[in-house]
Amino acid sequence: GRASTIVVSQLPVTKWFETIGDSTIADAILDRLVHTAHRIELKGESMRKKQ
Repeated sequence: GRASTIVVSQLPVTKWFETIGDSTIADAILDRLVHTAHRIELKGESMRKKQ
């Protein structure tokens, strides 16, 4: 509880289960990452398109 971890993904959390495949492993990973997480979901067009 004294360190921070930042995880960045283009894949929404709702798709992680099917991407990971094994439900036991997916449960373990998501429980540790999402349980006490602060989630920020960005919406809108890609900044690459605006250039």
